[in-house]
Amino acid sequence: MEQLPTLLACTQEQLAAILAEAGETKSYRVTQLAEWIWKKGATNFEQMSNLPPTLRRTLTERYTLRPLAVTERRVSVGGTRKLLCRLQDGELVETVIIPAALGENGSQSQRLTLCISSQVGCSFGCKFCASGLHGLKRSLSVGEIIGQIAVAQDEADDRVDNLVFMGMGEPLDNLENLLPALRLIIDPHALGISPRHITISTSGNVPGLKKLAQCGLPVRLAVSLHGATDEVRSRIMPVNRKWPLSELLSALEEWRAGSKHMITLEYILIAGVNDMLPQADLLADIARRLRAKINLIPCNPVPNLDWQRPAESVCRAFCRSLLAHHVPVTMRYEKGADIDAACGQLRRRTIERQ
Repeated sequence: MEQLPTLLACTQEQLAAILAEAGETKSYRVTQLAEWIWKKGATNFEQMSNLPPTLRRTLTERYTLRPLAVTERRVSVGGTRKLLCRLQDGELVETVIIPAALGENGSQSQRLTLCISSQVGCSFGCKFCASGLHGLKRSLSVGEIIGQIAVAQDEADDRVDNLVFMGMGEPLDNLENLLPALRLIIDPHALGISPRHITISTSGNVPGLKKLAQCGLPVRLAVSLHGATDEVRSRIMPVNRKWPLSELLSALEEWRAGSKHMITLEYILIAGVNDMLPQADLLADIARRLRAKINLIPCNPVPNLDWQRPAESVCRAFCRSLLAHHVPVTMRYEKGADIDAACGQLRRRTIERQ
């Protein structure tokens, strides 16, 4: 299958150069083309009725508007939708559409949230996650990152206005493509999603975190912590052996100094591993040091991985302990467990069926 570059990866200046190469010199064509791509969500060039037929044919021969295609859809009873998408080289990637959720003050939010992937697979090997079971295949391109948003909006017939980079892969391991994708995502002439509605999650890639901080993009940050000591965290997350907590917390303090948003510490509760109350005390100390909020997530068991979900009473006791330390904490229960919505599960099942 021929792999065509996608216009989803192009800035206004790049679109102008593409049109000039196609023999179109009228400046207003750039605006027309951009409107079809970003505002009207065209899926093919023939839909672009105000462009000359010859130009549409040329663009069709040279470019694509959808660098990935949905091959499987699963819809949970709660409305969460998981899409398995095939890239032009045949690799598979997942993205999850999450419907309106309760806002922090208990009011109903109208946002459509998309959990987006940054890589095909993952090299970081977190012990609770299915994404890395088959290793890292490659990083996603700028167009493939943005293409997930495009296909999600096609599927939902609605605008995605809240992004969480918490899908397959480690976003900060793909900064080369993540950063230009983010600039197009927040560009008012492109997708125009507010940076305060974009969250980048990292497993603790310290050099990547420092580079992201230097870029000055006012996005939100979530950190997969999952252990409040090096001993516990290294058992769950091999990345901690490379960049231990002391280095990670120092980098997070630097991030906090340059950001107005609170850091979110993601903490998956795993039975008998990190759900003990002494861990809660130490986690509270970390949250106070960073002035961060904590998001507790009871473990979602993955086949072939050993971790189990703690009893409800254990989860609630851990949460109460954090609240007693006066740190902001929420308990988040997974959505879409009935559709393999946890990261990497649907891709893994599909690969194993092939």
